[in-house]
Amino acid sequence: MGLTTALNTSLNGLALNETAIEVIGNNISNANTNGFKASTVEFTTQLARTLSVGSASAPGVNGGTNPRQVGLGAAVAEIRRDNSQGAISTSASPSDLAIEGKGYFVLSGNQGPVYTRNGSFTLNKENQLVNAQGLRVQGYGIDDQYNITSVVGDLVFPLPTDKVAQATTSVKMEGSLVTDGNAQVATQRGIIATAQFTDANITDPLLDNSMTGTTLLSDVRDGDGNPVFTVGETIHYTPTKGEATYSEETFDITATSMASDFTAFLSDVLGLDTANGASVMVTGGKIQITSNEGKTQDVGIPAGNELQQSNGSSLVQLDLGFDRVQSADGDGAVATFAVYDSLGEQLSVRMHTVIESTTPTTQIRYYLESSDDSDLATLLGTGTFDLDSSGSITGNSLRTFTINRGNTAANDLSIDLDLSNISGLSNSNSSLNLLSQDGAPSGTLSSFNINDSGVINGVFDNGVIRPLGQIVLRQFQNDLGLVEAGNGTFRAGVSSGEGRNTTPGADGTGQIRAGAIELSNTDVGRSLVDLIVASTNYRGNARVISSTQQLVDELLVLGR
Repeated sequence: MGLTTALNTSLNGLALNETAIEVIGNNISNANTNGFKASTVEFTTQLARTLSVGSASAPGVNGGTNPRQVGLGAAVAEIRRDNSQGAISTSASPSDLAIEGKGYFVLSGNQGPVYTRNGSFTLNKENQLVNAQGLRVQGYGIDDQYNITSVVGDLVFPLPTDKVAQATTSVKMEGSLVTDGNAQVATQRGIIATAQFTDANITDPLLDNSMTGTTLLSDVRDGDGNPVFTVGETIHYTPTKGEATYSEETFDITATSMASDFTAFLSDVLGLDTANGASVMVTGGKIQITSNEGKTQDVGIPAGNELQQSNGSSLVQLDLGFDRVQSADGDGAVATFAVYDSLGEQLSVRMHTVIESTTPTTQIRYYLESSDDSDLATLLGTGTFDLDSSGSITGNSLRTFTINRGNTAANDLSIDLDLSNISGLSNSNSSLNLLSQDGAPSGTLSSFNINDSGVINGVFDNGVIRPLGQIVLRQFQNDLGLVEAGNGTFRAGVSSGEGRNTTPGADGTGQIRAGAIELSNTDVGRSLVDLIVASTNYRGNARVISSTQQLVDELLVLGR
Protein backbone atom coordinates (compact mmCIF):
# COMPACT_ATOMS: atom_id res chain seq x y z
CA MET A 1 0.00 0.00 0.00
CA GLY A 2 2.89 2.35 0.86
CA LEU A 3 4.50 2.02 -2.58
CA THR A 4 1.19 2.63 -4.33
CA THR A 5 0.63 5.70 -2.19
CA ALA A 6 4.12 6.95 -3.03
CA LEU A 7 3.39 6.53 -6.73
CA ASN A 8 0.12 8.46 -6.49
CA THR A 9 1.68 11.18 -4.33
CA SER A 10 4.55 11.73 -6.73
CA LEU A 11 2.21 11.62 -9.72
CA ASN A 12 0.21 14.34 -8.04
CA GLY A 13 3.46 16.27 -7.50
CA LEU A 14 4.14 16.08 -11.24
CA ALA A 15 0.72 17.55 -11.99
CA LEU A 16 1.24 20.34 -9.45
CA ASN A 17 4.57 21.38 -10.88
CA GLU A 18 3.15 21.17 -14.41
CA THR A 19 0.56 23.74 -13.23
CA ALA A 20 3.31 25.90 -11.76
CA ILE A 21 5.31 25.72 -15.01
CA GLU A 22 2.15 26.54 -16.98
CA VAL A 23 1.50 29.66 -14.86
CA ILE A 24 5.15 30.74 -15.13
CA GLY A 25 5.06 30.21 -18.88
CA ASN A 26 1.93 32.38 -19.09
CA ASN A 27 3.63 35.12 -17.08
CA ILE A 28 6.68 35.14 -19.32
CA SER A 29 4.63 35.05 -22.52
CA ASN A 30 2.73 38.15 -21.32
CA ALA A 31 5.83 40.08 -20.28
CA ASN A 32 5.04 42.62 -23.04
CA THR A 33 1.24 42.66 -22.60
CA ASN A 34 0.03 46.09 -21.44
CA GLY A 35 -1.73 45.99 -18.09
CA PHE A 36 -1.03 42.27 -17.55
CA LYS A 37 -0.88 41.01 -13.97
CA ALA A 38 1.36 38.02 -13.26
CA SER A 39 0.20 35.07 -11.14
CA THR A 40 1.81 32.65 -8.72
CA VAL A 41 0.74 29.15 -7.67
CA GLU A 42 0.21 28.50 -3.99
CA PHE A 43 0.48 24.82 -2.86
CA THR A 44 -1.00 23.27 0.24
CA THR A 45 -0.70 19.82 1.83
CA GLN A 46 -3.44 17.27 1.37
CA LEU A 47 -5.01 15.26 4.20
CA ALA A 48 -2.40 12.90 5.71
CA ARG A 49 -2.81 9.17 6.47
CA THR A 50 -2.82 8.93 10.26
CA LEU A 51 -1.05 5.90 11.74
CA SER A 52 -1.41 7.07 15.33
CA VAL A 53 -2.94 10.11 16.98
CA GLY A 54 -0.34 9.84 19.80
CA SER A 55 -0.92 9.57 23.51
CA ALA A 56 -1.10 11.90 26.46
CA SER A 57 1.64 12.03 29.07
CA ALA A 58 1.25 9.80 32.16
CA PRO A 59 3.00 11.03 35.33
CA GLY A 60 5.58 8.55 36.45
CA VAL A 61 5.07 6.39 33.35
CA ASN A 62 5.99 8.33 30.17
CA GLY A 63 5.93 11.74 28.68
CA GLY A 64 3.39 10.93 25.95
CA THR A 65 3.82 10.28 22.22
CA ASN A 66 3.25 12.44 19.14
CA PRO A 67 0.98 11.60 16.22
CA ARG A 68 2.44 9.49 13.41
CA GLN A 69 1.12 10.65 10.01
CA VAL A 70 2.19 10.08 6.44
CA GLY A 71 1.43 12.93 4.02
CA LEU A 72 -0.52 12.20 0.86
CA GLY A 73 1.05 14.92 -1.27
CA ALA A 74 0.05 18.48 -2.13
CA ALA A 75 -2.76 20.32 -3.87
CA VAL A 76 -3.15 23.72 -5.58
CA ALA A 77 -4.46 26.03 -2.86
CA GLU A 78 -4.70 29.14 -5.07
CA ILE A 79 -3.43 30.66 -8.26
CA ARG A 80 -2.91 34.18 -6.90
CA ARG A 81 -2.84 37.15 -9.24
CA ASP A 82 -0.31 39.85 -8.41
CA ASN A 83 -2.27 43.11 -8.68
CA SER A 84 0.67 45.34 -7.85
CA GLN A 85 1.32 48.42 -9.98
CA GLY A 86 3.08 47.83 -13.28
CA ALA A 87 5.63 50.28 -14.62
CA ILE A 88 4.15 53.25 -16.50
CA SER A 89 5.61 54.10 -19.90
CA THR A 90 4.91 57.27 -21.87
CA SER A 91 3.02 57.05 -25.15
CA ALA A 92 2.67 59.29 -28.18
CA SER A 93 -1.12 58.98 -28.18
CA PRO A 94 -3.21 61.28 -25.91
CA SER A 95 -5.92 58.62 -25.80
CA ASP A 96 -3.61 56.07 -24.12
CA LEU A 97 -4.33 55.99 -20.40
CA ALA A 98 -2.66 54.45 -17.37
CA ILE A 99 -4.05 54.06 -13.87
CA GLU A 100 -1.59 54.99 -11.16
CA GLY A 101 -3.09 53.23 -8.16
CA LYS A 102 -6.19 51.11 -7.68
CA GLY A 103 -9.14 50.69 -10.00
CA TYR A 104 -10.13 49.37 -13.41
CA PHE A 105 -11.35 50.94 -16.62
CA VAL A 106 -14.97 50.05 -17.39
CA LEU A 107 -15.64 48.70 -20.89
CA SER A 108 -18.99 47.97 -22.50
CA GLY A 109 -19.64 45.30 -25.11
CA ASN A 110 -22.29 42.88 -26.30
CA GLN A 111 -21.67 40.58 -23.32
CA GLY A 112 -22.07 43.30 -20.70
CA PRO A 113 -19.47 45.29 -18.77
CA VAL A 114 -15.89 44.09 -18.37
CA TYR A 115 -12.94 45.69 -16.61
CA THR A 116 -9.31 46.18 -17.56
CA ARG A 117 -6.03 47.81 -16.60
CA ASN A 118 -4.93 48.01 -20.23
CA GLY A 119 -5.50 51.63 -21.22
CA SER A 120 -4.43 51.35 -24.85
CA PHE A 121 -7.43 53.17 -26.36
CA THR A 122 -8.21 54.76 -29.70
CA LEU A 123 -11.12 56.62 -31.32
CA ASN A 124 -13.38 54.70 -33.70
CA LYS A 125 -15.24 56.19 -36.66
CA GLU A 126 -18.04 57.37 -34.34
CA ASN A 127 -15.39 59.17 -32.25
CA GLN A 128 -15.99 56.78 -29.36
CA LEU A 129 -13.10 55.80 -27.11
CA VAL A 130 -12.56 52.04 -27.58
CA ASN A 131 -9.95 49.35 -26.89
CA ALA A 132 -8.32 47.08 -29.48
CA GLN A 133 -11.33 44.72 -29.45
CA GLY A 134 -13.81 47.58 -30.01
CA LEU A 135 -15.15 47.58 -26.45
CA ARG A 136 -16.32 51.09 -25.55
CA VAL A 137 -14.79 52.95 -22.61
CA GLN A 138 -17.40 54.13 -20.11
CA GLY A 139 -17.57 57.45 -18.30
CA TYR A 140 -19.77 60.33 -17.24
CA GLY A 141 -21.22 62.37 -20.09
CA ILE A 142 -22.11 66.06 -20.34
CA ASP A 143 -25.34 68.02 -20.77
CA ASP A 144 -25.98 70.68 -23.41
CA GLN A 145 -24.22 73.25 -21.21
CA TYR A 146 -21.04 71.13 -20.97
CA ASN A 147 -21.68 70.22 -17.34
CA ILE A 148 -20.56 66.71 -16.35
CA THR A 149 -23.55 64.55 -15.48
CA SER A 150 -23.92 61.51 -13.22
CA VAL A 151 -25.04 59.25 -16.10
CA VAL A 152 -22.51 56.61 -17.17
CA GLY A 153 -22.30 55.81 -20.87
CA ASP A 154 -20.04 55.62 -23.91
CA LEU A 155 -17.46 58.42 -24.09
CA VAL A 156 -17.68 60.38 -27.34
CA PHE A 157 -15.16 62.92 -28.65
CA PRO A 158 -17.09 65.02 -31.21
CA LEU A 159 -14.10 65.92 -33.36
CA PRO A 160 -14.32 68.12 -35.41
CA THR A 161 -18.09 68.70 -35.48
CA ASP A 162 -18.66 70.23 -32.06
CA LYS A 163 -18.67 74.01 -31.85
CA VAL A 164 -18.79 76.29 -28.86
CA ALA A 165 -18.68 79.98 -28.01
CA GLN A 166 -17.96 81.61 -24.68
CA ALA A 167 -19.92 84.60 -23.50
CA THR A 168 -17.95 87.42 -21.95
CA THR A 169 -18.42 87.65 -18.19
CA SER A 170 -15.38 89.70 -17.21
CA VAL A 171 -13.55 92.67 -18.72
CA LYS A 172 -10.34 94.25 -17.42
CA MET A 173 -9.35 97.74 -18.47
CA GLU A 174 -6.00 99.45 -18.14
CA GLY A 175 -4.96 103.02 -18.64
CA SER A 176 -3.19 106.10 -17.39
CA LEU A 177 -5.34 109.20 -16.96
CA VAL A 178 -3.92 112.71 -16.76
CA THR A 179 -5.03 114.08 -13.39
CA ASP A 180 -2.41 116.74 -12.61
CA GLY A 181 -2.79 120.51 -12.86
CA ASN A 182 -2.72 120.34 -16.67
CA ALA A 183 -5.87 118.25 -16.79
CA GLN A 184 -9.14 120.01 -17.51
CA VAL A 185 -12.08 119.25 -15.24
CA ALA A 186 -15.54 119.01 -16.79
CA THR A 187 -17.37 122.24 -16.03
CA GLN A 188 -19.86 122.47 -18.89
CA ARG A 189 -21.69 120.16 -21.24
CA GLY A 190 -22.03 120.42 -24.99
CA ILE A 191 -25.34 121.91 -26.16
CA ILE A 192 -26.76 122.04 -29.69
CA ALA A 193 -30.21 123.22 -30.73
CA THR A 194 -32.34 123.20 -33.88
CA ALA A 195 -34.05 126.08 -35.56
CA GLN A 196 -37.35 127.17 -34.07
CA PHE A 197 -40.40 125.24 -35.26
CA THR A 198 -44.10 125.92 -34.96
CA ASP A 199 -47.19 123.81 -34.40
CA ALA A 200 -49.53 124.09 -37.41
CA ASN A 201 -52.41 122.88 -35.25
CA ILE A 202 -52.31 126.14 -33.24
CA THR A 203 -53.96 128.80 -35.45
CA ASP A 204 -55.03 131.39 -32.85
CA PRO A 205 -52.72 134.38 -33.33
CA LEU A 206 -53.07 135.22 -29.63
CA LEU A 207 -51.52 131.86 -28.63
CA ASP A 208 -47.87 130.84 -28.76
CA ASN A 209 -47.70 128.42 -31.67
CA SER A 210 -44.19 127.19 -30.87
CA MET A 211 -43.63 123.47 -31.18
CA THR A 212 -43.93 121.56 -27.87
CA GLY A 213 -43.27 117.98 -26.84
CA THR A 214 -46.91 117.07 -27.54
CA THR A 215 -46.91 118.51 -31.06
CA LEU A 216 -47.54 115.87 -33.69
CA LEU A 217 -44.58 115.59 -36.04
CA SER A 218 -46.98 115.91 -38.95
CA ASP A 219 -47.91 119.41 -37.63
CA VAL A 220 -44.33 120.65 -37.24
CA ARG A 221 -43.55 123.58 -39.55
CA ASP A 222 -40.31 125.45 -40.27
CA GLY A 223 -39.89 129.20 -40.33
CA ASP A 224 -41.38 129.38 -43.84
CA GLY A 225 -44.41 127.33 -42.82
CA ASN A 226 -43.26 124.20 -44.67
CA PRO A 227 -43.82 120.71 -43.17
CA VAL A 228 -40.63 119.31 -41.65
CA PHE A 229 -41.67 115.67 -41.19
CA THR A 230 -43.76 113.45 -43.44
CA VAL A 231 -45.97 110.62 -42.16
CA GLY A 232 -44.86 107.25 -43.56
CA GLU A 233 -41.25 108.23 -43.95
CA THR A 234 -38.28 107.01 -41.88
CA ILE A 235 -35.60 109.14 -40.26
CA HIS A 236 -32.07 107.69 -40.49
CA TYR A 237 -29.68 109.04 -37.87
CA THR A 238 -25.95 108.27 -37.63
CA PRO A 239 -24.88 110.17 -34.49
CA THR A 240 -21.41 111.45 -33.70
CA LYS A 241 -19.88 112.20 -30.32
CA GLY A 242 -16.39 113.60 -29.93
CA GLU A 243 -14.39 111.97 -32.70
CA ALA A 244 -16.48 108.79 -32.76
CA THR A 245 -19.23 107.84 -35.18
CA TYR A 246 -22.00 105.52 -33.97
CA SER A 247 -24.24 103.03 -35.75
CA GLU A 248 -27.19 104.22 -37.78
CA GLU A 249 -30.61 104.00 -36.11
CA THR A 250 -34.04 104.64 -37.60
CA PHE A 251 -37.26 106.30 -36.46
CA ASP A 252 -40.56 105.71 -38.28
CA ILE A 253 -42.92 108.68 -38.52
CA THR A 254 -46.55 107.74 -37.96
CA ALA A 255 -49.73 109.78 -37.71
CA THR A 256 -49.47 109.66 -33.92
CA SER A 257 -45.74 110.40 -33.57
CA MET A 258 -45.10 113.42 -31.36
CA ALA A 259 -42.05 115.61 -30.92
CA SER A 260 -41.45 113.95 -27.53
CA ASP A 261 -41.22 110.58 -29.27
CA PHE A 262 -38.53 111.94 -31.56
CA THR A 263 -36.58 113.52 -28.68
CA ALA A 264 -36.74 110.21 -26.77
CA PHE A 265 -35.33 108.50 -29.87
CA LEU A 266 -32.46 111.00 -30.04
CA SER A 267 -31.74 110.58 -26.33
CA ASP A 268 -31.53 106.80 -26.66
CA VAL A 269 -29.32 106.63 -29.73
CA LEU A 270 -26.99 109.30 -28.34
CA GLY A 271 -26.63 107.33 -25.11
CA LEU A 272 -27.48 110.29 -22.90
CA ASP A 273 -27.28 109.91 -19.14
CA THR A 274 -30.56 111.69 -18.41
CA ALA A 275 -30.35 110.82 -14.70
CA ASN A 276 -27.25 113.01 -14.34
CA GLY A 277 -27.97 116.12 -16.37
CA ALA A 278 -27.91 115.13 -20.06
CA SER A 279 -31.14 115.64 -21.98
CA VAL A 280 -33.03 116.12 -25.22
CA MET A 281 -35.97 118.46 -24.81
CA VAL A 282 -38.28 120.76 -26.72
CA THR A 283 -37.88 124.32 -25.45
CA GLY A 284 -39.00 127.53 -27.14
CA GLY A 285 -39.96 125.58 -30.25
CA LYS A 286 -36.46 124.14 -30.55
CA ILE A 287 -35.07 120.67 -30.00
CA GLN A 288 -32.14 121.14 -27.62
CA ILE A 289 -29.59 118.40 -26.93
CA THR A 290 -27.42 118.61 -23.80
CA SER A 291 -24.57 116.09 -23.92
CA ASN A 292 -22.97 113.93 -21.27
CA GLU A 293 -19.87 115.27 -19.53
CA GLY A 294 -16.52 115.34 -21.30
CA LYS A 295 -15.09 116.33 -24.63
CA THR A 296 -15.39 112.79 -25.99
CA GLN A 297 -19.15 112.89 -25.26
CA ASP A 298 -19.82 116.23 -26.98
CA VAL A 299 -22.63 115.75 -29.51
CA GLY A 300 -21.78 116.62 -33.10
CA ILE A 301 -24.03 118.74 -35.32
CA PRO A 302 -25.73 116.49 -37.91
CA ALA A 303 -24.60 117.22 -41.44
CA GLY A 304 -24.51 115.45 -44.77
CA ASN A 305 -25.71 111.86 -44.35
CA GLU A 306 -25.82 111.94 -40.54
CA LEU A 307 -29.53 112.88 -40.43
CA GLN A 308 -31.64 111.78 -43.39
CA GLN A 309 -35.22 111.01 -44.25
CA SER A 310 -36.49 108.36 -46.64
CA ASN A 311 -39.75 107.11 -48.08
CA GLY A 312 -38.33 103.66 -48.73
CA SER A 313 -36.80 104.42 -52.12
CA SER A 314 -34.39 107.30 -51.61
CA LEU A 315 -32.61 109.20 -48.86
CA VAL A 316 -32.57 112.96 -48.58
CA GLN A 317 -30.85 115.12 -46.00
CA LEU A 318 -33.07 116.23 -43.12
CA ASP A 319 -31.80 119.67 -42.13
CA LEU A 320 -33.23 120.63 -38.77
CA GLY A 321 -31.00 123.68 -38.50
CA PHE A 322 -28.89 122.43 -35.62
CA ASP A 323 -26.46 125.01 -34.28
CA ARG A 324 -23.93 124.83 -31.47
CA VAL A 325 -24.84 126.67 -28.32
CA GLN A 326 -22.00 125.45 -26.12
CA SER A 327 -19.05 123.07 -26.38
CA ALA A 328 -18.26 120.47 -23.76
CA ASP A 329 -15.03 120.53 -21.80
CA GLY A 330 -13.34 118.01 -19.51
CA ASP A 331 -10.36 115.81 -20.35
CA GLY A 332 -10.58 112.03 -20.46
CA ALA A 333 -9.99 109.03 -22.65
CA VAL A 334 -12.00 106.64 -24.77
CA ALA A 335 -11.50 102.96 -25.73
CA THR A 336 -13.48 100.70 -28.02
CA PHE A 337 -13.29 96.95 -27.39
CA ALA A 338 -15.05 93.71 -28.35
CA VAL A 339 -17.03 91.32 -26.18
CA TYR A 340 -18.93 88.16 -27.16
CA ASP A 341 -22.43 86.90 -26.46
CA SER A 342 -23.43 83.29 -25.77
CA LEU A 343 -23.61 82.54 -29.52
CA GLY A 344 -20.13 83.91 -30.17
CA GLU A 345 -21.40 87.10 -31.82
CA GLN A 346 -18.91 89.95 -31.49
CA LEU A 347 -20.32 93.09 -29.88
CA SER A 348 -18.62 96.48 -29.78
CA VAL A 349 -18.46 98.40 -26.51
CA ARG A 350 -17.09 101.91 -26.06
CA MET A 351 -15.88 103.27 -22.72
CA HIS A 352 -15.39 107.00 -22.07
CA THR A 353 -13.81 108.64 -19.01
CA VAL A 354 -13.84 112.30 -17.93
CA ILE A 355 -12.48 114.15 -14.91
CA GLU A 356 -15.53 115.21 -12.94
CA SER A 357 -13.75 116.85 -10.01
CA THR A 358 -10.34 117.11 -8.33
CA THR A 359 -11.37 118.08 -4.80
CA PRO A 360 -11.31 116.67 -2.23
CA THR A 361 -10.18 113.68 -4.34
CA THR A 362 -9.95 113.12 -8.06
CA GLN A 363 -13.24 111.71 -9.28
CA ILE A 364 -13.55 110.11 -12.70
CA ARG A 365 -16.88 109.47 -14.40
CA TYR A 366 -17.11 106.70 -16.97
CA TYR A 367 -19.72 105.93 -19.64
CA LEU A 368 -20.24 102.54 -21.28
CA GLU A 369 -22.03 102.41 -24.64
CA SER A 370 -22.91 99.87 -27.31
CA SER A 371 -24.98 100.11 -30.47
CA ASP A 372 -25.26 96.29 -30.38
CA ASP A 373 -27.57 96.42 -27.37
CA SER A 374 -30.98 95.05 -28.39
CA ASP A 375 -32.93 98.01 -27.08
CA LEU A 376 -32.57 101.40 -28.71
CA ALA A 377 -30.62 102.99 -25.86
CA THR A 378 -26.87 102.81 -26.48
CA LEU A 379 -25.94 103.78 -22.90
CA LEU A 380 -25.15 100.61 -20.97
CA GLY A 381 -24.21 102.28 -17.74
CA THR A 382 -22.32 105.06 -16.02
CA GLY A 383 -20.59 105.54 -12.71
CA THR A 384 -17.65 107.09 -10.95
CA PHE A 385 -14.44 106.02 -9.27
CA ASP A 386 -11.96 107.95 -7.15
CA LEU A 387 -8.18 108.16 -7.42
CA ASP A 388 -5.99 108.83 -4.39
CA SER A 389 -2.87 110.99 -4.24
CA SER A 390 -0.74 108.12 -5.58
CA GLY A 391 -2.99 107.68 -8.59
CA SER A 392 -4.58 104.42 -7.42
CA ILE A 393 -8.27 103.63 -7.35
CA THR A 394 -9.79 103.79 -3.88
CA GLY A 395 -12.54 101.46 -2.72
CA ASN A 396 -14.11 98.78 -4.86
CA SER A 397 -12.69 98.72 -8.40
CA LEU A 398 -15.29 96.26 -9.76
CA ARG A 399 -18.40 97.41 -11.63
CA THR A 400 -21.09 95.51 -13.53
CA PHE A 401 -22.94 96.34 -16.74
CA THR A 402 -25.49 94.53 -18.87
CA ILE A 403 -25.95 94.19 -22.63
CA ASN A 404 -29.49 93.34 -23.71
CA ARG A 405 -29.71 90.63 -26.41
CA GLY A 406 -33.49 90.29 -26.41
CA ASN A 407 -33.91 90.47 -30.18
CA THR A 408 -31.47 87.58 -30.74
CA ALA A 409 -31.29 83.93 -29.70
CA ALA A 410 -28.43 84.75 -27.33
CA ASN A 411 -28.69 85.36 -23.61
CA ASP A 412 -28.34 88.80 -22.08
CA LEU A 413 -24.78 89.57 -20.99
CA SER A 414 -23.91 90.56 -17.44
CA ILE A 415 -20.27 91.64 -17.42
CA ASP A 416 -17.97 92.48 -14.52
CA LEU A 417 -15.82 95.52 -15.29
CA ASP A 418 -12.46 95.54 -13.49
CA LEU A 419 -10.95 99.03 -13.24
CA SER A 420 -8.09 98.15 -10.87
CA ASN A 421 -5.43 98.58 -13.58
CA ILE A 422 -6.41 102.19 -14.30
CA SER A 423 -4.21 104.82 -12.63
CA GLY A 424 -4.13 108.59 -12.45
CA LEU A 425 -0.60 109.73 -13.16
CA SER A 426 0.94 112.86 -14.61
CA ASN A 427 1.37 112.30 -18.31
CA SER A 428 1.14 114.16 -21.56
CA ASN A 429 -1.89 112.20 -22.77
CA SER A 430 -4.56 110.04 -21.18
CA SER A 431 -4.89 106.49 -22.45
CA LEU A 432 -7.47 103.74 -21.96
CA ASN A 433 -7.23 100.19 -23.31
CA LEU A 434 -8.71 96.74 -22.95
CA LEU A 435 -6.39 94.53 -20.89
CA SER A 436 -8.37 91.29 -21.20
CA GLN A 437 -11.82 89.79 -21.58
CA ASP A 438 -12.85 86.15 -21.14
CA GLY A 439 -15.24 85.74 -24.07
CA ALA A 440 -14.58 83.97 -27.36
CA PRO A 441 -16.27 83.66 -30.77
CA SER A 442 -17.64 80.39 -32.08
CA GLY A 443 -14.92 77.75 -32.41
CA THR A 444 -14.59 74.13 -33.52
CA LEU A 445 -13.28 71.34 -31.32
CA SER A 446 -9.73 70.66 -32.47
CA SER A 447 -8.15 68.45 -29.81
CA PHE A 448 -8.58 67.09 -26.31
CA ASN A 449 -6.61 66.25 -23.21
CA ILE A 450 -7.36 64.17 -20.12
CA ASN A 451 -6.32 65.30 -16.65
CA ASP A 452 -5.44 63.28 -13.53
CA SER A 453 -9.09 63.18 -12.46
CA GLY A 454 -10.13 61.63 -15.75
CA VAL A 455 -11.87 64.78 -16.98
CA ILE A 456 -11.71 64.99 -20.76
CA ASN A 457 -11.18 68.62 -21.75
CA GLY A 458 -12.02 69.63 -25.31
CA VAL A 459 -9.75 72.32 -26.75
CA PHE A 460 -11.50 74.53 -29.33
CA ASP A 461 -9.69 76.56 -31.96
CA ASN A 462 -11.00 79.79 -30.40
CA GLY A 463 -9.07 79.05 -27.20
CA VAL A 464 -12.07 77.86 -25.20
CA ILE A 465 -11.65 74.68 -23.13
CA ARG A 466 -14.78 72.75 -22.14
CA PRO A 467 -15.26 69.33 -20.48
CA LEU A 468 -16.44 66.54 -22.79
CA GLY A 469 -16.88 63.87 -20.10
CA GLN A 470 -15.03 62.06 -17.34
CA ILE A 471 -13.47 58.59 -17.19
CA VAL A 472 -14.95 56.34 -14.49
CA LEU A 473 -12.99 53.66 -12.66
CA ARG A 474 -14.39 50.55 -10.96
CA GLN A 475 -13.38 49.59 -7.43
CA PHE A 476 -13.94 46.08 -6.04
CA GLN A 477 -13.97 44.86 -2.45
CA ASN A 478 -11.74 41.96 -3.52
CA ASP A 479 -10.17 42.45 -6.92
CA LEU A 480 -8.40 39.07 -6.59
CA GLY A 481 -11.86 37.57 -7.04
CA LEU A 482 -12.25 38.95 -10.57
CA VAL A 483 -12.63 36.34 -13.31
CA GLU A 484 -10.47 36.70 -16.42
CA ALA A 485 -12.58 37.19 -19.55
CA GLY A 486 -9.77 37.22 -22.14
CA ASN A 487 -8.05 40.03 -23.99
CA GLY A 488 -6.83 41.51 -20.73
CA THR A 489 -10.35 42.01 -19.34
CA PHE A 490 -12.12 40.75 -16.24
CA ARG A 491 -15.67 40.15 -15.10
CA ALA A 492 -17.06 40.44 -11.59
CA GLY A 493 -16.86 37.10 -9.74
CA VAL A 494 -18.74 35.68 -6.80
CA SER A 495 -15.90 36.58 -4.43
CA SER A 496 -15.02 39.96 -5.96
CA GLY A 497 -18.34 41.67 -5.29
CA GLU A 498 -20.11 43.86 -7.86
CA GLY A 499 -17.89 46.85 -7.13
CA ARG A 500 -18.76 50.52 -7.54
CA ASN A 501 -17.95 53.32 -9.96
CA THR A 502 -15.75 56.17 -8.77
CA THR A 503 -13.90 59.05 -10.33
CA PRO A 504 -10.10 58.87 -10.57
CA GLY A 505 -8.41 60.08 -7.41
CA ALA A 506 -11.54 59.74 -5.25
CA ASP A 507 -12.14 57.28 -2.41
CA GLY A 508 -8.71 55.66 -2.68
CA THR A 509 -8.91 55.14 -6.44
CA GLY A 510 -5.81 55.76 -8.53
CA GLN A 511 -5.26 58.75 -10.78
CA ILE A 512 -5.20 58.81 -14.57
CA ARG A 513 -2.01 59.40 -16.52
CA ALA A 514 -2.83 60.43 -20.06
CA GLY A 515 -0.41 59.68 -22.87
CA ALA A 516 0.94 56.71 -20.90
CA ILE A 517 0.48 52.94 -20.66
CA GLU A 518 0.80 50.59 -17.69
CA LEU A 519 3.15 47.77 -18.63
CA SER A 520 3.03 44.13 -17.55
CA ASN A 521 4.20 43.57 -13.98
CA THR A 522 5.84 40.23 -14.90
CA ASP A 523 9.28 39.93 -13.33
CA VAL A 524 11.05 37.86 -15.98
CA GLY A 525 14.13 37.22 -13.79
CA ARG A 526 12.03 35.97 -10.88
CA SER A 527 9.92 33.91 -13.27
CA LEU A 528 13.02 32.17 -14.64
CA VAL A 529 14.17 31.33 -11.12
CA ASP A 530 10.69 29.99 -10.31
CA LEU A 531 10.84 27.95 -13.50
CA ILE A 532 14.13 26.35 -12.36
CA VAL A 533 12.60 25.51 -8.98
CA ALA A 534 9.45 24.05 -10.54
CA SER A 535 11.52 22.03 -13.02
CA THR A 536 13.71 20.69 -10.21
CA ASN A 537 10.63 19.72 -8.22
CA TYR A 538 9.18 18.04 -11.29
CA ARG A 539 12.36 16.03 -11.78
CA GLY A 540 12.39 15.14 -8.08
CA ASN A 541 8.85 13.73 -8.26
CA ALA A 542 9.76 11.86 -11.41
CA ARG A 543 12.78 10.36 -9.58
CA VAL A 544 10.50 9.20 -6.72
CA ILE A 545 8.27 7.46 -9.27
CA SER A 546 11.37 5.87 -10.84
CA SER A 547 12.65 4.66 -7.45
CA THR A 548 9.23 3.31 -6.48
CA GLN A 549 9.08 1.42 -9.77
CA GLN A 550 12.41 -0.25 -8.96
CA LEU A 551 11.07 -1.35 -5.57
CA VAL A 552 7.96 -2.78 -7.18
CA ASP A 553 10.19 -4.68 -9.59
CA GLU A 554 12.07 -6.18 -6.60
CA LEU A 555 8.76 -7.37 -5.15
CA LEU A 556 7.89 -9.01 -8.42
CA VAL A 557 11.28 -10.85 -8.41
CA LEU A 558 10.47 -12.30 -4.98
CA GLY A 559 7.33 -13.82 -6.39
CA ARG A 560 9.20 -15.86 -9.03
